[in-house]
Amino acid sequence: MKQRITINETRTVNELNFYWYDEDYLLLLEAFDFPNAEELQPSERLAYLHMAMADRYPAEAAKIVLTFRLGDRLNEGQIQNLSHQMLEDKVAEEYRDPALHFDLFNINQLLYTAFNGTFPNTEASIITLSFGNVLPLELTSEFLMKSIAGGLKENSLIMRLFEDQLNGNAPFGDAHNVIWQFKKIDEAKVEIITSRYWLEESDFAQLEYETEIIEHVEEG
Repeated sequence: MKQRITINETRTVNELNFYWYDEDYLLLLEAFDFPNAEELQPSERLAYLHMAMADRYPAEAAKIVLTFRLGDRLNEGQIQNLSHQMLEDKVAEEYRDPALHFDLFNINQLLYTAFNGTFPNTEASIITLSFGNVLPLELTSEFLMKSIAGGLKENSLIMRLFEDQLNGNAPFGDAHNVIWQFKKIDEAKVEIITSRYWLEESDFAQLEYETEIIEHVEEG
């Protein structure tokens, strides 16, 4: 399948304002033993949460937030290690399981703000692209990854790590871990969110291009 693609915009952000909900802030305040948290107005919760977090040691605060969000996916030892590791490393880029990178990005940035830069800063990329041909009825992260790849430089990280997957020679199970979220803006335009580690504006060799999207076919 051939597609004509235009990269309309690539921007870098430090936070994604849809990840945490007011209810999350309330529950986190309670996890930090903030008194009478339920009496706060929703608009006040984040500011008070930052203060409650900053009253703890950074690794202790990290452990509480990690347990709140990932306690059902990581054991106590893994959370303990991560709470210290994320003070030194960009775990949202480096953690061995890429399925956790999206959550770790948002956890890291909450801690980064509360502790005024004690944690490393990580960034996300929001990319808008338009398609010249009809889009599939059911969009997938794999389709979008292969669409983007046609405009990337050969030495970009995605091209180096996923060459076989992008060429259709291997299944692309990690596509949904690289593209954190996507949505159709209209019938021909899509917005994707990913880590800047994976994609940023300088990774593109061209912003308008035609590419062949090759589906992987299982043998047998």
